[in-house]
Amino acid sequence: MPDSTFENLMSVRQRAAEAFVSGDGTKLDSLVPHDGMASWHSPRGETVIGAENVAARYIEEATNFHSDGTTHFEIIQQGCDGGLGFWTGFQVATVRIGDAPHPVTMRLRVTEIFRKIDGTWKLIHRHADLPTN
Repeated sequence: MPDSTFENLMSVRQRAAEAFVSGDGTKLDSLVPHDGMASWHSPRGETVIGAENVAARYIEEATNFHSDGTTHFEIIQQGCDGGLGFWTGFQVATVRIGDAPHPVTMRLRVTEIFRKIDGTWKLIHRHADLPTN
Protein backbone atom coordinates (compact mmCIF):
# COMPACT_ATOMS: atom_id res chain seq x y z
CA MET A 1 0.00 0.00 0.00
CA PRO A 2 1.49 3.41 -0.96
CA ASP A 3 2.37 5.88 1.78
CA SER A 4 -0.05 8.79 1.25
CA THR A 5 2.28 11.23 3.01
CA PHE A 6 5.06 10.27 0.59
CA GLU A 7 2.68 10.68 -2.37
CA ASN A 8 1.79 14.13 -1.02
CA LEU A 9 5.49 14.89 -0.61
CA MET A 10 6.10 14.24 -4.30
CA SER A 11 3.46 16.84 -5.21
CA VAL A 12 5.10 19.32 -2.87
CA ARG A 13 8.52 18.40 -4.31
CA GLN A 14 7.28 19.10 -7.85
CA ARG A 15 6.04 22.57 -6.82
CA ALA A 16 9.36 23.26 -5.08
CA ALA A 17 11.23 22.33 -8.27
CA GLU A 18 9.00 24.65 -10.32
CA ALA A 19 9.69 27.54 -7.93
CA PHE A 20 13.43 26.74 -7.88
CA VAL A 21 13.85 26.98 -11.67
CA SER A 22 11.98 30.30 -11.50
CA GLY A 23 14.48 31.77 -9.03
CA ASP A 24 12.71 30.97 -5.74
CA GLY A 25 14.51 28.52 -3.46
CA THR A 26 12.25 28.97 -0.42
CA LYS A 27 9.93 26.04 -1.19
CA LEU A 28 12.88 23.70 -1.60
CA ASP A 29 14.42 25.14 1.55
CA SER A 30 11.39 23.98 3.53
CA LEU A 31 12.02 20.40 2.31
CA VAL A 32 15.65 20.11 3.36
CA PRO A 33 17.10 19.59 6.83
CA HIS A 34 19.18 22.43 8.24
CA ASP A 35 21.30 20.39 10.61
CA GLY A 36 22.80 16.93 10.48
CA MET A 37 23.73 15.08 7.35
CA ALA A 38 22.64 15.82 3.81
CA SER A 39 24.47 15.71 0.49
CA TRP A 40 24.17 16.92 -3.08
CA HIS A 41 26.00 15.79 -6.20
CA SER A 42 25.33 18.74 -8.51
CA PRO A 43 24.99 18.57 -12.29
CA ARG A 44 28.35 20.39 -12.56
CA GLY A 45 30.12 17.56 -10.74
CA GLU A 46 30.51 19.21 -7.35
CA THR A 47 29.61 17.49 -4.08
CA VAL A 48 28.20 19.47 -1.16
CA ILE A 49 28.10 17.77 2.24
CA GLY A 50 26.30 18.75 5.45
CA ALA A 51 22.71 19.89 5.83
CA GLU A 52 23.54 23.55 6.45
CA ASN A 53 25.86 23.67 3.44
CA VAL A 54 23.38 21.92 1.15
CA ALA A 55 20.49 24.18 2.24
CA ALA A 56 22.59 27.33 1.70
CA ARG A 57 23.78 26.11 -1.69
CA TYR A 58 20.24 25.39 -2.91
CA ILE A 59 19.18 28.95 -1.99
CA GLU A 60 22.26 30.35 -3.74
CA GLU A 61 21.72 28.24 -6.87
CA ALA A 62 18.07 29.26 -7.21
CA THR A 63 19.10 32.91 -7.64
CA ASN A 64 20.80 32.00 -10.93
CA PHE A 65 17.45 31.28 -12.61
CA HIS A 66 15.06 33.78 -14.20
CA SER A 67 11.37 33.85 -13.32
CA ASP A 68 10.20 32.14 -16.53
CA GLY A 69 11.63 28.67 -15.83
CA THR A 70 9.53 25.53 -16.12
CA THR A 71 10.19 21.95 -15.05
CA HIS A 72 8.62 18.55 -14.52
CA PHE A 73 9.70 15.14 -13.30
CA GLU A 74 9.63 11.97 -15.37
CA ILE A 75 9.60 9.38 -12.60
CA ILE A 76 10.94 5.92 -13.43
CA GLN A 77 10.40 4.58 -9.94
CA GLN A 78 9.64 5.83 -6.47
CA GLY A 79 8.86 4.34 -3.12
CA CYS A 80 9.24 4.42 0.60
CA ASP A 81 9.70 1.97 3.41
CA GLY A 82 9.41 3.17 6.96
CA GLY A 83 11.41 6.35 7.31
CA LEU A 84 13.22 6.32 3.94
CA GLY A 85 11.84 7.24 0.53
CA PHE A 86 13.25 7.87 -2.92
CA TRP A 87 12.49 8.68 -6.52
CA THR A 88 14.63 8.29 -9.59
CA GLY A 89 14.13 9.40 -13.16
CA PHE A 90 14.55 12.63 -15.08
CA GLN A 91 13.95 16.29 -14.41
CA VAL A 92 13.21 18.19 -17.60
CA ALA A 93 13.58 21.96 -17.35
CA THR A 94 13.50 24.95 -19.66
CA VAL A 95 15.36 27.77 -17.96
CA ARG A 96 17.30 30.97 -18.44
CA ILE A 97 20.43 31.02 -16.31
CA GLY A 98 22.44 34.10 -15.42
CA ASP A 99 23.04 36.43 -18.36
CA ALA A 100 21.88 33.96 -21.00
CA PRO A 101 19.55 35.75 -23.43
CA HIS A 102 17.55 32.64 -24.33
CA PRO A 103 16.19 29.70 -22.39
CA VAL A 104 17.79 26.28 -22.65
CA THR A 105 16.13 22.93 -22.17
CA MET A 106 17.92 20.29 -20.17
CA ARG A 107 17.09 16.77 -19.09
CA LEU A 108 18.85 15.75 -15.89
CA ARG A 109 19.10 12.23 -14.52
CA VAL A 110 18.03 12.50 -10.89
CA THR A 111 17.95 10.38 -7.76
CA GLU A 112 16.59 11.91 -4.56
CA ILE A 113 16.47 10.29 -1.13
CA PHE A 114 14.18 11.45 1.66
CA ARG A 115 14.15 10.62 5.37
CA LYS A 116 11.40 11.22 7.88
CA ILE A 117 12.80 13.60 10.47
CA ASP A 118 10.50 14.36 13.39
CA GLY A 119 7.60 12.97 11.34
CA THR A 120 8.26 15.11 8.25
CA TRP A 121 9.84 13.99 4.97
CA LYS A 122 13.12 15.83 4.29
CA LEU A 123 15.34 15.69 1.20
CA ILE A 124 18.67 14.32 2.46
CA HIS A 125 20.40 13.52 -0.84
CA ARG A 126 20.13 14.63 -4.46
CA HIS A 127 22.21 13.38 -7.34
CA ALA A 128 21.64 15.15 -10.66
CA ASP A 129 23.72 14.91 -13.81
CA LEU A 130 23.44 15.33 -17.56
CA PRO A 131 23.26 11.99 -19.37
CA THR A 132 25.96 11.39 -21.94
CA ASN A 133 23.61 9.63 -24.36
